Parts: sequence; structure tokens; C-alpha cells
Amino acid sequence: MENQAKTISAKLILFNFLEFAVWGAYLTSLGRYLGNAGLGPQIKWFFAMQGIVSIFMPAIVGIIADRKIQAQKVFALCHLLAGVFMISAGLYCRTAGAQVEFAPLFTLYSFSVAFFMPTIALSYSVAYNAFAQVGKDPVKAFPPVRVFGTVGFICSMLATNWVKIDGVAMQDSYTQLIASGILSVVLFGYALTMPACPVNKGEKKGGLMDALGLNAFALFKDGQFAVFFIFSMLLGASLQITNGYANTFLGSFGEIEAYAHTFAVENSNALLAISQTSETLCILLIPFFMKRFGIKKVILIAMFAWVLRFAFFGLGTPDMPGVLLFILSCIVYGVAFDFFNISGSLYVEQCVSEEIRSSAQGLFMLMTNGLGATIGTLAAGAVVDHYVYNAAEPSWAAAWYVFAAYSLVVAIAFIFAFKDTPVKSK
Repeated sequence: MENQAKTISAKLILFNFLEFAVWGAYLTSLGRYLGNAGLGPQIKWFFAMQGIVSIFMPAIVGIIADRKIQAQKVFALCHLLAGVFMISAGLYCRTAGAQVEFAPLFTLYSFSVAFFMPTIALSYSVAYNAFAQVGKDPVKAFPPVRVFGTVGFICSMLATNWVKIDGVAMQDSYTQLIASGILSVVLFGYALTMPACPVNKGEKKGGLMDALGLNAFALFKDGQFAVFFIFSMLLGASLQITNGYANTFLGSFGEIEAYAHTFAVENSNALLAISQTSETLCILLIPFFMKRFGIKKVILIAMFAWVLRFAFFGLGTPDMPGVLLFILSCIVYGVAFDFFNISGSLYVEQCVSEEIRSSAQGLFMLMTNGLGATIGTLAAGAVVDHYVYNAAEPSWAAAWYVFAAYSLVVAIAFIFAFKDTPVKSK
């Protein structure tokens, strides 16, 4: 059994590595390519689509995996479809050359992310099932394996930064889309080798409403939870802003001769990879901070970290010493992301009754990665359009300061609105 457990762990390490390598191949660099292709004003729609499909696709696919088809097979099929659509998007860009149009590219991309986003939740189900079959406690066994997902994301980011095809770095090219699609197709085949997951074909109470976590909206009757979830949505609005625009912003310095050949401009994806490294390390700080300061202060730390994340981008420049502010922005990202997302999830886990715990977690994800990320991405796009793409004198700094001011206002409002007292749902 011990040898089986080691084999499963090794398989899951590669499984998680590939899962997030697919995402890392384009998530932080797509905005830069779109800007180069003349689609800068449309960047917001590409990143908003990830939030839109996250509202309903994981629930729909999850029901299929629970009741109709084994989860590892659903996972594999989703990756096959996501990969085919992403490769098609890349090939369209190759064919179109300098005449890439929004509609066909966005359509192919949208179908790809619609099938990819549900695989994140499915990857957890496949892993938990695999550990259970060899007698391992997923709570203890999964985190060390999941870390390799972030490693895969970082490796993809660095490859997209350093690898050049036909003399063009992948972060500036459609080749990032093809690379992501190829990784998805590879993962399609590999996922079929994972242990079979059980399927419950019997009748179950509830359906899509339960899977979406909508029955947990009853928690809004409690003022404490209502405030928490509303601020979850407001803070979730910050999640996709730098994914969509940070690389585009850094690349824009290439138009200034003094900055064109600096490391931050030519290797912007490598610089941004510091954010994911920080995210991995900051997870280790959460237990200490939660125990020492409580949920309110931990979330406030995250909120003020978002203020610094955006402000440092506005203040920084690609040369020394300004580039140090970009590096600091990437370092504080780990605090901004983990201290809200992970701590918020733990708060929900501790404060709701067991029978609605899963639904409450679904509601938390819906408010942050669904509604919050979608609304935030579109609003951020409007800000960037105003200060950059539609401005007579473009100013990225002004846009970053607006985002920093927004985060500061949310943080101040949170201080007065949220009471750090234990809550237990009935």
C-alpha cells in the first residue's frame, strides 16, 4: 500500500503540474499579445470571460461528474475540448497575421476557457479520490502535491518569457495559445491513466442551484455574513486586474527608448512570476496570522496589500531603482491574494454549519472569482480605456492609482462595516 501511495503521489504531482502549466502559458501574457495585435481595448472581455464561465460551468460539469461520467473522464474530455479550441485560436492568429479580429479570436478563446475553468475543481476531486483509494488522508497528503501546480504555472510563465519562436518571444506572440492548447491535449491523455472516480447515479436532492451554492444565499439573512460576502465581491474585483494588464503595462515601456531594453520590459513575464512564487510562500504564513490577529485584521492586511500592489505599479519604472517597486508589487501580491482567498475560505469553513458548508464555499467562490472578478475586470477595462487607450496622453500610472484608491476605499469601509466576532449559522 505504501508503494502504491508513493506512485499515486508521483502521478498527482505531474497531474497538478500540467493542470496549472496550461493556465500559466497564457494567463499573465495574453494581455501583452492582445495589445500588440491592436486589441488592447478588448483585453477586459477576454479576462471577464473567465469570471463569467466560472459562475455556471463548474457547477454544470460537476453535476455530470457526480452523476453521469467518472470525474477523471470528464476532466480529460474538458481538456481535450479546451485544447482544441485554444490551438484553433492560435492557428487563427497565425493565419490572420497583422489583421487579427476580435470576434473569431474571442469566440474560440471563450469556448476554450469555458471547458478549462471547470477542470480546476475536477482536479481536486480526482486527487482526493486517488489518495482515498490508497488510504491517504487528502487533507495532509494533497497540499504538498498541490504546490507543484503553482510550480507548473511558474515554469510555463518562464517558458513563455524566455522561449522564442521565429525570433519572437512567446509572450509577444500567438504561440502562447498553441502551447497552452498542446499542454491541454497532453493532459487529456494523461488524465485517463488516473484512478477511476465513483459515480452516484442514484437520485440526489437539489441540482444546479445547490451546486452553484445558491441555497447558501440564506446566509445573507445574517448581517455578519452579508457584509463578509459583499466585501468578498468587492475585493474579488481586484483579482484579474494585474493578470489582464500588468504585462501589457510593462510592455508599453518598450516604446520609450530609455526603457526599451531593460529586463522588466524584455522579460516582463519572468518578473511577474515573482508574484506566484510569493503566493506559494505566503500560504505558510496564514495559520500564524489567523491565530494571532483574527479574520478581520488578516483580510485588512490583504486589502492594504492590494493598495500597495497597484500603487507600486503606478510609481515604478523599468530602470533602477524604479524597478524595485515592480518587484515589491510582485512580492506583496502573495499577501494580497492568499490572505484574502485562503483566509476567507477558512473563515467560511469555521463559521457555517456542516450541512451547508459546501454551498457556502460555492457562494464564496461565486462572489469572488465569478461576480467580483467579472465586474472588476470590466470596470478596470473602462478605467484603462479612459486613461490609456482613449486618452490623448496615455497614462498607465493614473490607472494604477485609481485601482489603488479603490482598494483603499474598500479597506476603510471594511474597518467600520465588519465586526470580528464569531458567527455560527443555524
